[in-house]
Amino acid sequence: MDLTVARQLSRLVDQIATIIVGKRAQIEDCVACLMAGGHLLIEDVPGVGKTTLAHALAISLGLKFSRVQFTADLMPSDLIGVSVFERSKDGFVFHPGPVFAHVLLADEINRAGPKTQSALLEAMEEHQVSVDNLTRDLPKPFFVIATQNPTDQLGTYPLPESQLDRFLLCITLGYPDRLSERALLAGEDRRDAIQRLQSVMQPGDVLAAQQAVLKVHASDSLLDYLQALIAATRSGEWFVEGLSPRAGIAVLRAAKARALMAQRDYVAPDDVQAILPQAIAHRLVPVAGSGRGAKEQVQAMVEATPIP
Repeated sequence: MDLTVARQLSRLVDQIATIIVGKRAQIEDCVACLMAGGHLLIEDVPGVGKTTLAHALAISLGLKFSRVQFTADLMPSDLIGVSVFERSKDGFVFHPGPVFAHVLLADEINRAGPKTQSALLEAMEEHQVSVDNLTRDLPKPFFVIATQNPTDQLGTYPLPESQLDRFLLCITLGYPDRLSERALLAGEDRRDAIQRLQSVMQPGDVLAAQQAVLKVHASDSLLDYLQALIAATRSGEWFVEGLSPRAGIAVLRAAKARALMAQRDYVAPDDVQAILPQAIAHRLVPVAGSGRGAKEQVQAMVEATPIP
């Protein structure tokens, strides 16, 4: 395997951890999601560092960063762009929207209406947008980090299942521990610290790392284990509906990314177990009477599923 890529990713995580203190596991999930070619959903209360994480990641990778604050009156054209007639050119000229970036932060995505949320679907799945009957490619790499407030807060809309399925991982940052919060209180403003960050990778390095992830080996026994977990979600014992084939592929890609970050050229069952709750809990609804949240139900299912 290419140890250079693994070491670059380790330096990347180390640098971001100086900004988002006490959240190394979540940072690793974020990096793994990007390296697996997916998109990330962060569900949490305001003020715990979701936006800061996205900004620090983009700067550390030398990527173009764009942020959109989703609101109830946000229109699809505000996101994708619009064609405007310019007299000097005697025609319409397309003005690209913020979606034309390497890293797009869709902040508080569930405060916008369904029409605007759906405008992201083509971009997330096909890495392109259709405007004025023309298809326009998005930059490579293209990574969406969407933040979502808890749905019990005022002014939020639940994301449709089709959109949730487009997110490879869903994580929660949570409150910092006491020592980490003390470091935040006693240290400098995170925004000032971000401005001093240096890029440890470039866009070409990210694309190379994504290709390296695809080359990580998954043995037949590992695939048997993954299929056993997928079958368990479809059994009706744990969840109302099971995982789609796309979700299974997403889990495998994320597990390969974790293996690469651990400087291994093969996927281990531990990689699957570590990434599974973040990769599938947001796609599943526990059966009635389970008394568990989706992530707790996933963990219980993992414990009940033997490794072949």
